[in-house]
Amino acid sequence: MRLLQKRVKESVDIAQSERVVVTRHGRPAAVLIGVEGQDWEDLVFQTSPGFWRMIERRRTQRTTPLAEVRRRLNVRRRRRRK
Repeated sequence: MRLLQKRVKESVDIAQSERVVVTRHGRPAAVLIGVEGQDWEDLVFQTSPGFWRMIERRRTQRTTPLAEVRRRLNVRRRRRRK
């Protein structure tokens, strides 16, 4: 751990392009993953078990085709410009 404390900046810089494994007494204890340039909300959701449980539940539910949604909302499809 002392080595990491002395080399935090270097470790964080390396973690932006590859995973850095932090060891304690020669055994893996943590993984440092760079997140520079990423959105904070995206990171929170990506690491939230509750969010992923919700996604998995939703994927098992019936979906509504876009054409049906448009019909229910009485929305006409726009024509593309050429």
